[in-house]
Order: sequence, then structure tokens, then C-alpha cells
Amino acid sequence: MGKKGKKEKKGRGAEKTAAKMEKKVSKRSRKEEEDLEALIAHFQTLDAKRTQTVEVPCPPPSPRLNASLSVHPEKDELILFGGEYFNGQKTFLYNELYVYNIRKDTWTKVDIPSPPPRRCAHQAVVVPQGGGQLWVFGGEFASPNGEQFYHYKDLWVLHLATKTWEQVKSTGGPSGRSGHRMVAWKRQLILFGGFHESTRDYIYYNDVYAFNLDTFTWSKLSPSGTGPTPRSGCQMSVTPQGGIVVYGGYSKQRVKKDVDKGTRHSDMFLLKPEDGREDKWVWTRMNPSGVKPTPRSGFSVAMAPNHQTLFFGGVCDEEEEESLSGEFFNDLYFYDATRNRWFEGQLKGPKSEKKKRRRGRKEEPEGGSKPACGGAGTQGPVQVVKEVVAEDGTVVTIKQVLTAPGLAGQPRSEDEDSLEEASSPAPGPCPRSNAMLAVKHGVLYVYGGMFEAGDRQVTLSDLHCLDLHRMEAWKALVEMDPETQEWLEETDSEEDSEEVEGAEGGVDDEDSGEESSAED
Repeated sequence: MGKKGKKEKKGRGAEKTAAKMEKKVSKRSRKEEEDLEALIAHFQTLDAKRTQTVEVPCPPPSPRLNASLSVHPEKDELILFGGEYFNGQKTFLYNELYVYNIRKDTWTKVDIPSPPPRRCAHQAVVVPQGGGQLWVFGGEFASPNGEQFYHYKDLWVLHLATKTWEQVKSTGGPSGRSGHRMVAWKRQLILFGGFHESTRDYIYYNDVYAFNLDTFTWSKLSPSGTGPTPRSGCQMSVTPQGGIVVYGGYSKQRVKKDVDKGTRHSDMFLLKPEDGREDKWVWTRMNPSGVKPTPRSGFSVAMAPNHQTLFFGGVCDEEEEESLSGEFFNDLYFYDATRNRWFEGQLKGPKSEKKKRRRGRKEEPEGGSKPACGGAGTQGPVQVVKEVVAEDGTVVTIKQVLTAPGLAGQPRSEDEDSLEEASSPAPGPCPRSNAMLAVKHGVLYVYGGMFEAGDRQVTLSDLHCLDLHRMEAWKALVEMDPETQEWLEETDSEEDSEEVEGAEGGVDDEDSGEESSAED
């Protein structure tokens, strides 16, 4: 009895602590957000000068990550919105809208009056009604120095048939956040998790909201059962049986003053209506079989053919006292909800690889500080770690050392073309995190994202595709040489900071000059 009462009391104490933390974060971040609101309003004033929709053929979009890439429900088009870019000194945020025509292999920039404010790490979901609608919720805006954040709690819809943006105002929705996940479920949008961060504090969420697409109203769900702990950047997908799967994600906790501990989650949960009722939901812990991805953050997700969830890339950071080491990935995994099983995506051509990077006092691998897309060259052996989960839940870890692709004399596939493609540069998207994924007609498209080389962040603008039915080899639609990307070393000089205004990043000249006002 005593232990049970103590446990319940401890649980209530944790709830109170979380509530206090949210209030504390809210108070401290309010001033920051007020400062950024003025800048956001200024950009919206510039956007308001647009009086008509203008579509202009253009080259591929500039490098970015944490944007959204969506599939048009009726046309062979991909829709890219928002994102961010960092050049070493300055952070750029976007609210540009690009359309990629799959059949013509062409890009068009679509300028629409009164768009959502610039943002990244938002969520975008396409639904078929009304000729197609793209729903966008939340995300964040950062100051040019990347030290202050504004988290949106607004909801927008892009009417694809008329190419018009509309802000949908409805009370009772989620608080401002980014890194959340959102899916279309029947005639509703279901939203889970995310985080809110200020200069000094942060909070992660595990709440669930539903937005009704018929009544345009929000409702907060209170599922029974034990659900996921607070997190952001997880996998969220709808199963053929009508449930919603949540896997993985990232969160951090403050263990002592100015010391945070990050957690890469690798658990899986199922959210489904209880007894078929749409007003009552329940969480269930799942233990899938098969070969699941190694724990990581920054991975990307898309729905593959046969209602399977596709999982790509990400990063696994290991923090040590004097250095930060980690791995970026470009591997593929599939989750089959019907069989509750993970399996690794194996190409018939060249296989995926990992690129390791080191940062801090530790020596970097040969060529480690040089940005390289594809990872070919003088890499040493690569260690592949696999976790096999048996039906009874037992986890078996398998480590396998493979010779790096691209080395001379290495025996490859019987197909000689594959051997040629394995030479430098290696085919397919290089290891990366925070990339944008979309699947149309059974073909996977991967755009952008980032990786790190030493202390340098390389933001990507390449576009690759892979036929998921054939699973033969990647095809590069837009290539990029990371070495050509501008990188400015950090400086404390305001004068140097102001000179960054002309940085490449897809920002219009007019907007680029205005962004410097945030430095004041």
C-alpha cells in the first residue's frame, strides 16, 4: 500500500513539475517571441505586396532542410514548401513554394499572395477533397543568429485547384511547436508531439489533437493506455487497419544546470479508436519483429506501396566530454503494419552506406573534414549494426564489418553497370539527416537535408529517385557538389555579420536585405 501510494504521489508530482516547466518556458520565451513577431510581421508586409499568383519556371530550389515535400493528389507533381539554411553565420528561413513536374523534370516557383510566414520543421499533409488541399500546421522561425525561436501554432490550407492560401482560425488547437507529426486519418488531421524551445528552456510534448476537416474544429484527444513519452521527430503513419503507428523520435532532459541528456527513442506504439468509436482512443505498446533501424534522430518518413512505411537516413550522435562523434545514414527500412514487421531495403545494385564524421579533439578519418556526397573514395571498412527482434521480444544485436564501396578491386554485383556506378561519385543520396521524402506512382523522391564535416554543416539541394517496385538503383535528378557551397566561419563582429546579407540560400534580393534588420 505504502509503495503504491508513493508511486501515485510521484506520478502526480511529475505532472506538476511538467506543468511548472511549461509555464516557465512560456514566460521566458514570450519576450523572445515578441521580438521575433515584429520581424515576422515585417516579412508578411512584404508578402502582402503580392496581388496575384505568379508562376515562373526556375532552376532547382536552393539548399535547405526541414522543409516539406508533398505529393499532388491528382497531378504528377511534388510540392516543396518552407525550410531553412545555415551558412555558418546566418540562418535563413523560407516560405517559398516550388512545384516539381515529374514527367517534364522541371521546377516552377509559385508566388501566391498572403502565404504563411517563413518557417521550418512544420508539418504538411495533403488531402484529396476540393481538387486537393495541402494543410500546414506549426513549425518555427529563427532569428538570423539562430539563437532565438518563434514557434507557430497556426493552421493553413493551400487550395491546389485555385492556388490560394487560406489561414484557418480555430480555437482549442495545439500550442506553438515544431518537430511534431501530423497525418490524415479519415476526415481528420491527427497531430502528435513536438517541442517548444527558447534560449534557456525547452519542453517536449506527447499530446494528441484532432482537427475535423468538415467542421474545421480542433479537439484534444485523451487516449487511454500507456502511450509514448514526450518527443519530437518521430515516425507517424496510418495503418491499413485504421490505426496510427508512432515510432522513435528524439527528446532531451536537463540532468543538471546547463547539462542536457538526449534520448533517441526506438519504441513503437499504436493509437487506434477504442471499440470503433472515433471519440475514444487507446494507446498500445507494440513489439515488431524483423530488422529494425538502429536508434537515430533526424530520419525521414514516407508512405510506400502496399501501405508500408518507408524510413530513410538520419543521424546518430554520441556526445562525449570533449568531442561529438556520430554517423549519418542513407539506408532504407520498411515497416509492414499488416505483419507488424521491419525489414531492410536492399537494392539489387550498389548498397547503401554510412559516412562517419568526427568533431572535437579526436582525429578525423582521412578526408573526414572534406564534404563528400556519396561517400566514395578512401573510406575504411564500415561497421553495420543490426538489431533483430524475435517474436518473443528478445533483441539480438548483429555487427557486420563491410569493405567500403568504391574501393578498387572489390568484387561487386554481376551487373557491370553497377560496378561502374559504384565508382566515385557513388550513386544515390549521400548519408544525411532531415531530408524531404515523397512517394508518387511507387517511386521514392529524396530532396535536400544536411550532413556535417568537421565543424561545417553542409546543406543539400540534390534530388534523387528510386523505383520501389524494382529496387535496382538510385537515379540522380538534380546533382550537387557540396564543396561549392558557401561556408562562413563564426565571428563576433557585427560588421562581418552584416556582410552576410548576400549569402546564397534562395532568398530574394529584396528579402535578403530586409533580414539584416533582425541583427539590430
